[in-house]
Amino acid sequence: MEKSILDLVMDFFQQHPKQDFTPDLVTHWVTEQSINNTGHLLKNVWRAIRQLHQEEILIKVKKGVYQYDPERTRDIELDDFPPHMKEAIFKRDNYKCVFCGLGRNDGVKIFADSISPKAKERNSSISNGLTLCDKHYSIKKNRSHIEAGKIFFQEMYKKAVAINDLRMVNFCKCILDTYNQYEIDGLY
Repeated sequence: MEKSILDLVMDFFQQHPKQDFTPDLVTHWVTEQSINNTGHLLKNVWRAIRQLHQEEILIKVKKGVYQYDPERTRDIELDDFPPHMKEAIFKRDNYKCVFCGLGRNDGVKIFADSISPKAKERNSSISNGLTLCDKHYSIKKNRSHIEAGKIFFQEMYKKAVAINDLRMVNFCKCILDTYNQYEIDGLY
């Protein structure tokens, strides 16, 4: 079974307990491992490091330097969902990303992610899960739906401006103005 970025980052830190490392050194090791083991290049290792810090698994020693201390780190399961719960979430969502509709049948890797980020609420129930494709998983990871939604609308706005789709520009502007009007920045 292919290891996730989180698994590989934890492997690195568990092999080097109580030692300080910058994300660049960890990224180099994770990249080497993923290419040697699967032939795939994993991206956004720094996000995994940040998530593990937010979940109080890694300690931020100083700006840009992290450490794993098994004696001080809380014992938190890395996966949001055990395998049987992931499968139930995938099945409920028809093995497709809830944002774009792409899934396994399209050759797209899918993930089970928390609606309320685990780092914020520690809620690992099936009702708190959703299926995301690789692209949307990397955008949504460790954000609430409200935060991720705003990012998606910002992306759509930029694309609409680039292709001069005035209808979509106005639609996205209206949605983003609503976020601002109600001062919503990921509170839910």
